[in-house]
Amino acid sequence: MRYTYIIACLAIAVCFASCGKTIVDPPEPAATDKYLVFKFHFDSTQARLGNLGQPVSMPAGHWGQSPRFNVIAAHYFELAPTAYTALGSGAVLYKGAQTTAGGGDAIDFDQITLVHEGEVALKVPLKDIAAGSYQYLRVSLAYQNYGVNFTYNNVDYSGTLASFIGFNSYIHSYRIKDSSVAVNANKLQGYFGFENIYNVTTGDGAGATTVVNPIADTSPIPAGNCVVTAAFPTPLHITGNESSDITVTMSLSTNQSFEWEDLNGDHKWEPADATNPEHVVDMGIRGMALYQVVE
Repeated sequence: MRYTYIIACLAIAVCFASCGKTIVDPPEPAATDKYLVFKFHFDSTQARLGNLGQPVSMPAGHWGQSPRFNVIAAHYFELAPTAYTALGSGAVLYKGAQTTAGGGDAIDFDQITLVHEGEVALKVPLKDIAAGSYQYLRVSLAYQNYGVNFTYNNVDYSGTLASFIGFNSYIHSYRIKDSSVAVNANKLQGYFGFENIYNVTTGDGAGATTVVNPIADTSPIPAGNCVVTAAFPTPLHITGNESSDITVTMSLSTNQSFEWEDLNGDHKWEPADATNPEHVVDMGIRGMALYQVVE
């Protein structure tokens, strides 16, 4: 009987100890940032646009091809609320490193990020972007690397071209495909290096680089810059309290974006023709279309 009483007392004590204990729920997981993510896509079937964003045909005496992209790099990203927003007055998401090592102000090529199609080109926390609606995206393209076809002595080949289309680039050296080129100087928009089975050649200009800006009348881009502008299908609305990432695919038109003087009319690029070498005249992207997905 005494043992029964002791056991009962112990049971009651355990019950009181248990019932008197404060139960604390496990902490909620820390909230993670949601991002605005940008990726590049290359489309050779997309509309071929001119500087003002209108479809254009190939000029007489010229021809072009749609290059096979390896990598691309951008130097600047900006969201613009309206067609009247001046360059630099919108939400600047990114501006790459610049240097005066070569004299004038220039993009520091050593510090740009090369990305392949579908890779993340830029990732910005949504909470860090000013809340509002944005109708346009501006992207300053700095560098392209792609494969092109050429003809020499009536035989068709392929080569690799490194194209610098930023306003000005300070370049220590760069690799085209298998070959490296030392520069140690500033190079203005249009400089390129071309590697093929025979040699490596470089050029200091490609005529005029097309820079598509459909709102040039109200928000122009300074000459010599490669700030491509495009409208969102519906305005991009940012609150800063998003619960999901927003991914924007920047689809770049490569539709005959590599253009040359077609001197003999055969629609083949012959840069080393002994009589009439055909010069590159344009390496600009031929437009940008935007697609956004909430993930």
